[in-house]
Amino acid sequence: MLRKRNYRRLLIVLLVLDLLGIGFYSYFSVKSSIPDTIHVREGDEGGFEHIVESPLLTYEDSLEASGSSNYNVECKLLNLIPLKNIKVEVVDSTWVAACGTPIGLYMETQGVMIINAGEIIAADGLSYRPAEHIVQSGDYILEVNGTAISDKKQLIQLIHESNGETMQLVVNRKGEKVPLSLTPLLAEDNMYKLGIWVRDNTQGIGTVTYVDASGNYGALGHGISDIDTGELLKIENGELYKAEIYSVMKGTKGNPGELTGIIDYNEDNKIGSIDSNSETGIFGNLPDSSRKYLNLTPVEVGFKQEAEVGKASVLTTVEGAAMEYEIEITEIFWEQADTNKAFAIQVTDPRLLAYTGGIVQGMSGSPILQNGKIIGAVTHVFVQDSTCGYGIFIENMMQ
Repeated sequence: MLRKRNYRRLLIVLLVLDLLGIGFYSYFSVKSSIPDTIHVREGDEGGFEHIVESPLLTYEDSLEASGSSNYNVECKLLNLIPLKNIKVEVVDSTWVAACGTPIGLYMETQGVMIINAGEIIAADGLSYRPAEHIVQSGDYILEVNGTAISDKKQLIQLIHESNGETMQLVVNRKGEKVPLSLTPLLAEDNMYKLGIWVRDNTQGIGTVTYVDASGNYGALGHGISDIDTGELLKIENGELYKAEIYSVMKGTKGNPGELTGIIDYNEDNKIGSIDSNSETGIFGNLPDSSRKYLNLTPVEVGFKQEAEVGKASVLTTVEGAAMEYEIEITEIFWEQADTNKAFAIQVTDPRLLAYTGGIVQGMSGSPILQNGKIIGAVTHVFVQDSTCGYGIFIENMMQ
């Protein structure tokens, strides 16, 4: 009898713990799905019903923006438990020029990036790894023996001139300057080496998303990361160049396609600067003389709460000129609205499906239009289904 009573108590305790767990999960799940900030136009009025679709959430029925003041809207769980205050910022209507034109990218890193430590076959015929457990992938070499390092060629020259003497390096490691000591070895080719793989620049093709009235642009919708380390590249400077798409490798299941282009990296083909590289894209400026090269369509900026599941279009260049192609926004992830994977899209246009198989590499940054406004940009393709991908809200790019 006592054993049965204890067993029932245990079941009750487990049930209570389960209910508490479900309650905590629901609370934090709903809370994380609520945006911290939204923008509204002066005089606009509208609800939150398609920002958060949880039946557990309650909030004020409408928003009315007047004057220039900002305000908060309190959201509650079951109209009882406070969840979060959404900051509502009243802003003017914003217009930009949607683009969709492919461009060539060239970026130089801040210092020289270490990809990995490697093996050296020394002059004595033996194998050594002098940099192993000293350097880390993603370190940026800033100085060698007190001399600032700007590129790989300069680093190689200083190593060769060391005559095998220990070198004092300063590297940028995750934002912190770290001193290191490395001793070069004389390799079998009679050159002194540190046993590190390095990179000082990167090139590629992407798509310009928008250009504002001052010539400031945003492109890609995601940052440029090193292909080997996966780290976001810290850039010193960069340029945009004209690019011509000459072939498309069609995307298939498990094999994302790619736009292949010709980029002539000479001064005459330079069209703008790359000033920053972030998780939400690359940004810089385009002078007036360069804008005639781009396809520019004036369009109003749509706020994230104006995006909705349903028909939309993508403005992209795969057949010689920028064209709109039909897509569907299939899901919006409000809990990750501030990331570059804020919503899912699917290509439905037969022309684009026939030509590219859907979304291909190089289309990152292609503007997404819905209800006459630019609401985001393409950022990723699904590896297992090239017809689908992710997008970023244009608000996040423009911040």
